[in-house]
Amino acid sequence: MLEDSSFAIHPGQKKQMQTPDYKEIGNVLKVVKTESGASVNTESGTLFIKFYRDDIVRFVLNPFGETTLCSSPALITDGEKTEVTVCEKNGQILLSSAKLQVYLEKSPLRITIADPDGRVLVKEGAKGMGFKESKEIICYKEMEPEDHFYGFGEKTGFLDKRGEKMTMWNSDVYAPHNPETDSLYQSIPYFMTLRNGFAHGIFFDNTFKTTFDFRSEETNYSFSAEGGQINYYVLAGPTPKDVLEQYTFLTGRMPIPPKWAIGYHQSRYSYETEQEVRELAKTFIEKGIPLDVIYLDIHYMDGYRVFTFDKERFPNPKQLIKDLKEQGIRIVPIVDPGVKEDPEYYIYQEGIRGDHFCKYIEGNIYFGDVWPGNSAFPDFTSSKVRKWWGEKHRFYSDLGIEGIWNDMNEPAVFNETKTMDVKVMHDNDGDPRTHRELHNIYGLMMGESTYSGMKKQLNGKRPFLLTRAGYSGIQRYAAVWTGDNRSFWEHLQMSIPMVMNLGLSGIPFAGADVGGFAHDSNGELLVRWTQVGAFIPFFRNHSALGFARQEPWSFGEKYEKAIKKYIELRYQWLPHLYSLFAEAHHTGTPVMRPLMMEYPKDENTYNLSDQFMVGDNVIIAPIMQPSVQHRVVYLPEGNWVDYWTEEVFEGGKHHLVKADLNKLPIFIKQGSILVHGSVKRSTAIKDEKLTLHLYYGKSTSSSFKLYEDDGSTFEYEQGNYLRKIFHVKCTKDEISLTISDEGSYKPEWKEIELIVHGAPENFALIINGQEKSLQKKENNWRTVIC
Repeated sequence: MLEDSSFAIHPGQKKQMQTPDYKEIGNVLKVVKTESGASVNTESGTLFIKFYRDDIVRFVLNPFGETTLCSSPALITDGEKTEVTVCEKNGQILLSSAKLQVYLEKSPLRITIADPDGRVLVKEGAKGMGFKESKEIICYKEMEPEDHFYGFGEKTGFLDKRGEKMTMWNSDVYAPHNPETDSLYQSIPYFMTLRNGFAHGIFFDNTFKTTFDFRSEETNYSFSAEGGQINYYVLAGPTPKDVLEQYTFLTGRMPIPPKWAIGYHQSRYSYETEQEVRELAKTFIEKGIPLDVIYLDIHYMDGYRVFTFDKERFPNPKQLIKDLKEQGIRIVPIVDPGVKEDPEYYIYQEGIRGDHFCKYIEGNIYFGDVWPGNSAFPDFTSSKVRKWWGEKHRFYSDLGIEGIWNDMNEPAVFNETKTMDVKVMHDNDGDPRTHRELHNIYGLMMGESTYSGMKKQLNGKRPFLLTRAGYSGIQRYAAVWTGDNRSFWEHLQMSIPMVMNLGLSGIPFAGADVGGFAHDSNGELLVRWTQVGAFIPFFRNHSALGFARQEPWSFGEKYEKAIKKYIELRYQWLPHLYSLFAEAHHTGTPVMRPLMMEYPKDENTYNLSDQFMVGDNVIIAPIMQPSVQHRVVYLPEGNWVDYWTEEVFEGGKHHLVKADLNKLPIFIKQGSILVHGSVKRSTAIKDEKLTLHLYYGKSTSSSFKLYEDDGSTFEYEQGNYLRKIFHVKCTKDEISLTISDEGSYKPEWKEIELIVHGAPENFALIINGQEKSLQKKENNWRTVIC
């Protein structure tokens, strides 16, 4: 195609400059106080200002009709009752809560949002809110030189998005992802600003195609949409963790996943027969490589018809699933939205008879070409359709399946636009809207349907859902992977800031295909990628047909040994990781964190894209280039301990470290705690003992909350969990450890051994006020503490 060649930069192709038809909202005409904010009449419509909490305020205005406080499915709350005062001060209207002040200049309307100390968070200057004749709406905000921008869901490039222009339009992108690849599979119209160590956020809840522009102007940024209302929330912060807590208060937090979902997963497009799956599982077991999940891609189905198994390839799926589960391995099948046009296919029959498929306004069904050929698409904006689709998953749950993989749910269609005709109408529970407006929530609503259906059918067990597409709030239902990456070192490098920004966007359960999906991997790349994957929340190796296989043993014994070591390490770290997943469930704080989240005042962390933290005390600094055994690592304030050698490194500095193929650089902050379990074949095998590693640091203190529950049901919601809180304080010659418990759950493990690393001779260990004796072994101190 010409646009893919040098013709695209032919001088004659230069576009003529267009005069924008941008119009300002205009002046404030009248302000009326409401229960939790104000109604502001302007020359272009009514602006509603509503406080959802003292630290969250919403702005809604429709310049093309009546303004409504209706929201997208991302929002899960009506807010809390908030005391708001409204007064006039120095010619401005001032709305105040305990934590936010909103100033309205009246002529023209300009909005400034500050904290009670006068620190400005968001300000409109020469330009504010406006619109165009095309019904595009746009908001401009001032951009300070010190501003750094994070979030936006799944975007390529570096961690800090300053200087970028990004579009939100869920898109199937098989071509190689690179820094100029804009729209991918997720649309998360939210971001966090970090300025001089303080953070605030903006959530632009508009389901049309949206654009965030931090590139076009030096002193302003903008966010805009092709239609709909101006509808955004300002989140006060002031820390990055506060912003995420506020954002996930609005959009929800992830449920605690079943433990098996955070083990190691093996996938391929495709394991094509029951025999191939059995042999794969047998090889993992014989080689002693831990495994919790095997995925079935599209070839398990009868002609790619969802809710079917091919009877020749998979003659007895129920027995296969039963046999593997007895070995601690679960099956997760792919389920796409496209339903094959086949009058003899029961899902298609039910969809037609029940009026469940997407249609044009004239009433004819929309058909698009996907894997099964000509296909219809369920209208997931209808609660009736979501219930029907969810109930259909009994086909899988009756076979013993507890997890589902949603793919192609942007929705992807094999045509030039790569998706459904935007003129298709969605029922939207009696409020019909075009696909142009609701495209970005299609994957979210499919996720809600799938998760809710599986949850109902599993009778108290936690389902697992993996999704490719989503919108804000997808974390309530699904884990996310970054789609069709490739077996390039550059894609390994790119995966880290992508997953970190997903975490900063309220999606803590995320990852990238380990080893790369397309192209040919190799032994060194797979080792280095597995090292990273072992510490990324979603840990799956996935590859495509026609390319080199990349199971752990695929490149010979040398590489297999190193890969096995890090899969085993994942299982050792599971008690620690599971505790961080529980924290994400309760607070929204991600498991995998950029360093700026924990060190927002340290400028060295602001665009650090090749390191990440696990929790608040572990730094992972992977090697991500071929034939490299050295790298520079930045360690922030404090002292840090090499996990492997116990060498101590001073913080606030860059260090050159060596890491041969078998070593992933891991650093533990002095004064903090890690919890390890045992190496096991799968999460089906329970830990009998835990090990608490305490890294001594003079004049330090820290806390860790070890979380445990049954790992499989929702009983934790009724208090059947254990949260064991460890608080440690180290002085020159004493370690004081305080232990307290919350919850009623009785864990499988019966013992916790304490190992103290790096402590001086003759120190005293005080546990809950009582001195405890220790034994020295291998340069460290050990004792059983419970």
